[in-house]
Amino acid sequence: MAARQALLEAATSYLRSHPEEVVRVLRNALGLRFGVPIAGLRFLAGQGGDGGPKDVEIDSDPPGIRVGATIGLMGTTVRATTSIFIERIRMSADELRLEVRLEGTTLRVLGDAESPVAALIKSGALDLTKSGNLAAHLPKLNRLLGESTGNRLVIDLMKHPKIGKSKGLRRALGLVSSIITVHGVESDDGHVDVTLRAFPNGVGGAVKAVRDHLFTDGPTWIRGMLPGRRGEARAGY
Repeated sequence: MAARQALLEAATSYLRSHPEEVVRVLRNALGLRFGVPIAGLRFLAGQGGDGGPKDVEIDSDPPGIRVGATIGLMGTTVRATTSIFIERIRMSADELRLEVRLEGTTLRVLGDAESPVAALIKSGALDLTKSGNLAAHLPKLNRLLGESTGNRLVIDLMKHPKIGKSKGLRRALGLVSSIITVHGVESDDGHVDVTLRAFPNGVGGAVKAVRDHLFTDGPTWIRGMLPGRRGEARAGY
């Protein structure tokens, strides 16, 4: 609750000092776009828990963002920086995947660590052009990775149990993604802009998704709204 209140106060303060953001939001809405100020991302990064990256820095690197953070890499404390470019987002009832490209990755060992990883970094023997492979060794992230190779990461959020095993959430993803989906993500000097696309599978596909996810496989009380199904709803079928 405290974190939510802090976020609300920060957003209110930001809008008061940047009234032009309101105009930008309205203009973007007409083009099915919405933008997140990079300053807001910096604030959110600073609210991370004890187990996450430390001293996170976020800057624009159009069309991506440049991120720096202190992380634990196989038992070694490292300062890592990289530019992140989101190349594709795939969303449906069966998948929720982010395809990300990493460029300009650097690693610097902090302290006097003498681990094998520290030796590889200090010697320059570690191939940082394949930073996607290195991410497979990061705690928490490696459990969500798909077929990541070279400098590309595939983050498969369906591998997270709270997402992949939630029937209601997957039903909602299937319904929403038939009506509107993410077409692209890119940055400018001060924002990360998300471009949306309406009815990616056509109006017919959206109608079918509503039928499948909301009525056919939806909650009992919604299925009961269909003609001839009210008796089933009362019986709890």
